[in-house]
Amino acid sequence: MTELVLVRHGETVWHAENRYAGLTDIELTPRGHEQAARLAGWAATAGLEGVWASTLSRARITAEASATAAKVATRVDARLRELDFGQGEGLTSAEMAARFPEARAAFEADPAAHPLPGGEDPRQAAERFVAALHDIAAAHHGGRVLVVAHTTALRLALCHLIGVPLGEYRRLFPRLDNCALTELRLNAGRPALLQYNSPIGAVR
Repeated sequence: MTELVLVRHGETVWHAENRYAGLTDIELTPRGHEQAARLAGWAATAGLEGVWASTLSRARITAEASATAAKVATRVDARLRELDFGQGEGLTSAEMAARFPEARAAFEADPAAHPLPGGEDPRQAAERFVAALHDIAAAHHGGRVLVVAHTTALRLALCHLIGVPLGEYRRLFPRLDNCALTELRLNAGRPALLQYNSPIGAVR
């Protein structure tokens, strides 16, 4: 049995403007660094055995502060990266609706069946992310691990793990705040969702 604490990285410049940030390496804002510092304060007493992160710097920098506080190394895995949003990269929802209205409407109706133009297949993204989580859990059997990644990839992975249609991820999990905590327990590969999007002060 392994406990995985899943966290969205700190705020970036694009997220502050509600722009889609996929594989583009966007810097944290000052607020994002403050969020990472608060997460590190939690990590110092959270009993973490390991800290993992996406290869993208916004996740890695967020994770490194917690790894230092927990006195463990930061390990990275490219499978934890965000989706590639294709032609939607760097745009707001309104800008997408203006540039490719039909594709944006189809995405809103079913984002798993109709990814943004040129974007990654959400089903493949969920599979590679969940595979990474299972490998991390196996590497830290019986421990508690922090995993810092990205909002869309995390929500898709949650749907995959708990057995709900991937196309429901935006409805079931409408928000995932920067550096809030979502905790899973994996027991022989079977998941239990312990908490979702919890503010740091509200969890142990």
